[in-house]
Amino acid sequence: MKPDIDHKEYLRILRKMTPEQRLLKSLELSELTRDLFKQGLRKRFPNLPEEKIREIYLERMEKCHNRNY
Repeated sequence: MKPDIDHKEYLRILRKMTPEQRLLKSLELSELTRDLFKQGLRKRFPNLPEEKIREIYLERMEKCHNRNY
């Protein structure tokens, strides 16, 4: 499939979802993204204890936080 066709299909699927379904899907994707980020940190720093990985994770997440609110 071409990217344009994929995008149209994605939008079609989103339009068929209820607002609640879209919200739940966005929360699911956010959680998945955070989990993948943590896995990446563990892979990058395999010798660090879990607490240090958590500190790095929180520091980097703070940098990503939208401060416009």
